[in-house]
Amino acid sequence: MTAGCATDEKQQADRPNIVFIMSDDHAYQAISAYGGSLAKLAPTPNIDRIARDGMRFNRCLVTNSICGPSRATILTGKYSHLNGFISNEKEPFNGNQQTFPKLLQKAGYQTALIGKWHLESRPTGFDHWEILPGQGNYYNPDFINGEDTTREIGYVTEIITRKSLTWIAGAKKNRKPFMLMIHHKAPHRSWEPGPNELGMYSDVMFPEPSTLFDDYANRGVAEHSQDMTISKTMTLETDLKLMKDSPLKNLTPEQTKAWKAVYDPIITKFFGSELTGDDLTRYKYQRYLQDYLACISAVDKSVGEVLDYLRKNGRDKNTLVIYTSDQGFYLGEHGWFDKRWMFEQSLRTPLLVMMPDRINPGSINNDMVSNLDFAETFLDIAGTEIPPDMQGMSLLPLLEGKRPGKWRTEHYYHYYEYPGWHSVKRHYGIATERYKLIHFYYDVDEWEMFDLEKDPDEMINVYDDPAYDVVKSKLHGQLDRLRKKYLDSDSSQQQFLPTVAMDVE
Repeated sequence: MTAGCATDEKQQADRPNIVFIMSDDHAYQAISAYGGSLAKLAPTPNIDRIARDGMRFNRCLVTNSICGPSRATILTGKYSHLNGFISNEKEPFNGNQQTFPKLLQKAGYQTALIGKWHLESRPTGFDHWEILPGQGNYYNPDFINGEDTTREIGYVTEIITRKSLTWIAGAKKNRKPFMLMIHHKAPHRSWEPGPNELGMYSDVMFPEPSTLFDDYANRGVAEHSQDMTISKTMTLETDLKLMKDSPLKNLTPEQTKAWKAVYDPIITKFFGSELTGDDLTRYKYQRYLQDYLACISAVDKSVGEVLDYLRKNGRDKNTLVIYTSDQGFYLGEHGWFDKRWMFEQSLRTPLLVMMPDRINPGSINNDMVSNLDFAETFLDIAGTEIPPDMQGMSLLPLLEGKRPGKWRTEHYYHYYEYPGWHSVKRHYGIATERYKLIHFYYDVDEWEMFDLEKDPDEMINVYDDPAYDVVKSKLHGQLDRLRKKYLDSDSSQQQFLPTVAMDVE
């Protein structure tokens, strides 16, 4: 080997590795590093390690709060109307387009994706991939790898973790840097806890959000016509597992025995209680959180395994570790579960980043960042040129404590999936530090505006309040400029005709 080749290999090996861990529907309210009423009752100590040893972002906002479109935005660094994947109900993701994994491959990185994909087409830009078909199963899931589909016996979170660590171990044999995307299914609906987490919160009473019984007064048609409430939409059987006759399908006899040992007493007690009205809603809320947070506990343990592996194998010092979710989620706020809205709990997603010797431990960032910025960040930290047609900004300066002078102070959002699951109407809008301006369109034409300083729970629409006329006019101007900046317009919306097909949520 010549000296020049040895130098090139060393430079490659010195480039940072990237481990991108993304869960599905993990609310920032359910991460103890963010504080809140659940922090002590359902802590996430391993995810918190990333915040403790790195940076916690408090204002990471998504561009389109739903699974597939969020993933497409992360891959491309572009809004949904440009990457073509606007909803889970439209065409498969076009894998022929430019994505950051492809660009990292060209830059000499090994790339891999393991876990949930949910973009219908096969992944491109990865040297190795193993994905769940569609949503995948919590227990004994199938995995697709190329043309082969195999069934793995066990719990999906644990299997994804094992596969991920196995791949990292193999990547170590190659001196090239690596980028691994670990995509968890959990805690997506219907929240099936793993064998090590069954019943862990059965005796815990979680505090109710103040807006659990929101009646949507002072708001418009969209809030009144949605179908995502805990009281009416959440099912006793599938969502809360209160099935008299049988437990989940596809369990092994051993898994069935463990499941029934926990859930049979819960089922018996429930059907003896004859709950109705608000009492039933309160009960459903508790059952929901018990299962949802138990699923998160398994994800937290997975994060701990990954961090421990990197440290024990000397890979932690030169590896950027990111934890996030594909979007935020409702834990009873406004009486809801799920996501989709431009309101706070679904617009905002957790983002925690660590890299020893590069990010100051315990850093907190309050700048407005987005999943639109992830692709640019990965390319930047890899020392690779960021294509000019990507629409986000690298977070690397913020991670290093160097805030650029022209960082964004406003965020553009656009949601398309209507008609569809949960009947959340199409809308777009702008979020600033204090205000939100939202336009519900397609089969309605209504505007809503919220003053987050005076109304952090977003309960009062002030759009028609004369006291806000000046602010409203300014926001309209800002929104128009953002739509032009991101190449979104009324005419571009026409290509995305409504669909009523609802195969997956």
